Amino acid sequence: MMDDQALLRYSRQIMLPEVEIDGQERLLSAHALVVGAGGLGSPVALYLAAAGVGRLTIADADEVEISNLQRQIAHQQADLGRNKADSACKSAKALNPECEAVAISEHVGGDALTALVEKVDVVLDCTDRFSSRYAINAACQAAGVPLVSGAAIRFSGQLAVFDPRDPACPCYACLYPPDESGDEALSCAESGVMAPLVGLIGSFQAVEAFKLLSGAGYAHTGFSTFDGISGRWRHFQVPRDPACPVCAH
Repeated sequence: MMDDQALLRYSRQIMLPEVEIDGQERLLSAHALVVGAGGLGSPVALYLAAAGVGRLTIADADEVEISNLQRQIAHQQADLGRNKADSACKSAKALNPECEAVAISEHVGGDALTALVEKVDVVLDCTDRFSSRYAINAACQAAGVPLVSGAAIRFSGQLAVFDPRDPACPCYACLYPPDESGDEALSCAESGVMAPLVGLIGSFQAVEAFKLLSGAGYAHTGFSTFDGISGRWRHFQVPRDPACPVCAH
């Protein structure tokens, strides 16, 4: 039950007919896993904490570097050299002390990743390597937990929601078959990225997680790309691959 302070804090959401008290209470009791606390994970962590998601687990093994500060808004100058997950948790709790933010400051994979995903209500993939994305996707499929995936490079962004609870929904491996992708994802260090672009894609990831956790509206379907030069979105329907090595039954 929310006290007066909580009702005031979340009043602008509670007044939304799609959310109301019940939806806000669902957010407060929810647990989200954010994998990657960089350009995408920063706005994800801050907005989910601000919106009232009760528990955030943030995983990232990297440390804050000065080149990160151009776009990774959960970190500040004073955080240089600090683990990114720790830094993002600190920022989330500063924004909303009622949010329980837990940092995992090491790479999570294998059985540990599977066990972690089984404990949460939604996973947000904010990583930048195919190997990590495939592992997260497989863990979400095995646990039946929805996955919100984002990517951003140069002036281009991508957004998709993969929900294994929907038998018609594809998974990440349907979109990017493992044998075709290797681990050659472009990195911002190699190719550059516009600072606000990662904020935009990360914010859209937070929007989708908000809807999934609160029950408001409908989750994104298909696969969307954003061109920061033209300011245009493109949307593609992606069918489930009956031969997918991850989600085919």
